[in-house]
Amino acid sequence: MTVREVEHEITVRAAAAEVYRLIAEVENWPRIFPPSVYVDHVERGETEERIRIWATANGTAKNWTSRRTLDPAALRIAFRQEVPAPPVAAMGGTWIIEPLSGEESRVRLLHDYRAVGDDPENLRWIDEAVDRNSRSELASLKENIERVTESAELTFSFEDTVRIGGSAKDVYDFLNEAQLWTDRLPHVGRVVLTEDTPGLQTLEMDTVAKDGSQHTTKSVRVCFPHRRIAYKQITLPALMILHTGYWELAEDGDGVLATSQHTVTLNTANITKILGEAAGVAEAREFVRGALSANSRATLGHAKAYAEERRG
Repeated sequence: MTVREVEHEITVRAAAAEVYRLIAEVENWPRIFPPSVYVDHVERGETEERIRIWATANGTAKNWTSRRTLDPAALRIAFRQEVPAPPVAAMGGTWIIEPLSGEESRVRLLHDYRAVGDDPENLRWIDEAVDRNSRSELASLKENIERVTESAELTFSFEDTVRIGGSAKDVYDFLNEAQLWTDRLPHVGRVVLTEDTPGLQTLEMDTVAKDGSQHTTKSVRVCFPHRRIAYKQITLPALMILHTGYWELAEDGDGVLATSQHTVTLNTANITKILGEAAGVAEAREFVRGALSANSRATLGHAKAYAEERRG
């Protein structure tokens, strides 16, 4: 039986305690680590927890549950997948954060793993996925935590909420059945939806702007009937280097409160190319928020009409 043990590391220009906090708070992982799409808690204790992770590996979306042991005093977090996704037979490891100075840290990421059937091809696939994801995670961790300390204005969140006089199920069905959006939403020109695993979708679509231009996006979506669809864009418009969000439905006696939430990090390299030489971060924030809110409100408006028509 072959057990592979590998280690990756990176130096981050930030205090060790801040790096540890960022890794410990798993709800922020989709904003920090490129492969992570969505993470939530199954169980949560003082130092022990179980988390569910949805992420991409070698271009394929997968999900699994892990146990974690948090040690804030030693700045270590141990993890072990409970039921790994094939071709992984077993997977675990440790985050170790070492202070180099008051403003700089070394982050070490250790993995140990086995392949299903001890198959060399499966092991090679895991080798590639772990190496790619570890390098990506560490590079992104460095970039994001350093960005937080230097320019917090580049990342922002907002939401739009609509009250709908219908059922959460009907609103959810409208949002979930994205393969029908070309017929249901005038701002969507093309859609390709795949769902090899129930509740885990890949959505590629062309969105038509008010000026007639189109841009292509691709997202991984995690669906929780009939209350939430969380997503992360993996192919983004030029003004963004990060876009995560969710559709959330809260049913009460008067119908449904439907919310569209967005978290965005701007791509400063493209601001003047797209918005002109006079544009800066403030103009880019306003433009991106306006465009995303307009599409969200339009989608929620059509979902409202769909659900209310079925309620009668």
